[in-house]
Amino acid sequence: MSKTQEKKQKKAKAFQNDLAHVKSSEALERRRQRFGHISPESSPTRSRDNSPASAENPTGPVVGTCQKLEKNYFRLTSAPKPEEVRPVPILEEMFALLRKKWKTEHKYSYACDQFKSLRQDLTVQHVKTEFTVRVYEAHARIALEIGDLGEYNQCQTQLRSLYKMGLNGRRDEFTAYRILYFIYTCSRTDMNDVLADLTTAEKRMESVSHALQVRAALASGNYMKFFRLYQATPYLGAYLLDMIVSRERLAALSTICRSYKPDISLDSVVEWLAFQGEDEDPDAGSRNCIQFICDHGGEHLIERKDDGRVRFATGKAGMVFETAKQAAFRTVDIKGQK
Repeated sequence: MSKTQEKKQKKAKAFQNDLAHVKSSEALERRRQRFGHISPESSPTRSRDNSPASAENPTGPVVGTCQKLEKNYFRLTSAPKPEEVRPVPILEEMFALLRKKWKTEHKYSYACDQFKSLRQDLTVQHVKTEFTVRVYEAHARIALEIGDLGEYNQCQTQLRSLYKMGLNGRRDEFTAYRILYFIYTCSRTDMNDVLADLTTAEKRMESVSHALQVRAALASGNYMKFFRLYQATPYLGAYLLDMIVSRERLAALSTICRSYKPDISLDSVVEWLAFQGEDEDPDAGSRNCIQFICDHGGEHLIERKDDGRVRFATGKAGMVFETAKQAAFRTVDIKGQK
C-alpha cells in the first residue's frame, strides 16, 4: 500500500470517529431534553429557542410587581407572572394585616388561604429570610390551634430546612413540636432522625427538654408522669398532646386494670389521668372520667359503695381497655406527613 493510500485511510477513519462523536453528543443532548436534565455546565440564560430565559422555561426567581395586599391562593399550572406576584414589602404588609385579622376574626379558611398565597409568593421569588421563617411559624401555629395537621406538617417541613440554613426563629419551640408530632404519629424512624439532629444545647432548652421527657415517660409506661407533663406543656404543645391523650388514657386504664384489683377509687383515676380539667366545678373531673370509661364500654365498671364512694371495678374489666387501646393506636391519622 502506497503512502498516499495510507494517508487517505487515516483521514477517513478520523472523519468516522468525529462523526460518531457528534452523533453520540446529539443523542446525549436529546436524552437530556427528554428527561429534563440540565447539566451544571449548561448556560443559565439559554432556552430551547436560543433566547433569554422564556416564561415557559424560567431559570431564576420571579421579581413580583403586584401591589395588592390580599390575594387568593391558586395552585400554579404555569410559570408565574411578575404582575401577579407581590414583592416582599407588600408581603410584609399583608402578613401584619393577616395576623391582626386572625386575632379579631379567627376565620381559619380565610387565614389559611392567605397564608398559602403568602408562602407561594415567597417561594416563586426564592425568598428565604427570617421573614420567611416568621410566615411559616405563624401559619404552623394557627394550623395547630385548629387541628389542621396537613398544613401544620407542610410548614414544619419547610421550617426544618430554613433553620438548617442558619436563619433565626423559634427553633426551640418548633423542635419540641416536631418531637411531639412524631410521638403522635408513632413514627420511630422520624423520631430517631430528630433525636440524632439534636445538639446538647437544644436538649437543655425548656420546651425541647419537656418534649423529651414526654417521650421518655411514654416509652417507660410511666403514665402518671406523662399526665403531669401534659398539664405543664409550654407554648402550643398541648394541642398536639390533646391528640394522643385519649389513647394514652386507654393505655393507662389497661395498665391500671392489670395492676389494681379488685377495684380502685375513681378519685385516684381522675387525678392520675388528669380528668380534672380547668372547670371550677369540683365534680367535673369525676363526670369526665365516668363519661370516658362509659364511652369505651366500661359502664358496668363504675360502682357506688354503701359509704357513698365511687369505685372503678378493675377486676371486672377483662380485655375492655386493652382492646380499646389497640384500636386507638391502629387509627393514627398522619395526613400531610413528610
